[in-house]
Amino acid sequence: MNPCRVLLVDDEVEFVQTVSRRLERNKLSVQGVHSGDDALRHLADNPTDVVVLDMKMPGMDGIETLREIKARQPLVEVIMLTGHASVEAAIDGMKPVAFEELLYKIQDAHRKKTLQEAKISSLESRPGLAGIGDRSTERSP
Repeated sequence: MNPCRVLLVDDEVEFVQTVSRRLERNKLSVQGVHSGDDALRHLADNPTDVVVLDMKMPGMDGIETLREIKARQPLVEVIMLTGHASVEAAIDGMKPVAFEELLYKIQDAHRKKTLQEAKISSLESRPGLAGIGDRSTERSP
């Protein structure tokens, strides 16, 4: 399996930096951005497997960002984060158990995306399925 490419999206700069470092120590490729708009720009140019997305951000919030991500790249897995009232609480909340749970969820989401891509690739390579849904190959009576 390829290394997991993670995009961490949170308006709290210190939170993004801290969590990014911890994820990188676990052999994940991590990029961080600080807004929904930045996340969409990043995704347009960079292959990404899993997005860890904060619910509450100024401007485009997490739900709106999620909708846009899924509309543009439906196979990208998204993990929503919410509930921290401050940067300190968020970092304190990343105790080993909480961090291990996040890491597990990211790894699980990566496996799910990899399986989906493999299924699609398998279907596309089947000889009898080429052109299904392509109206230009149909003949008129």
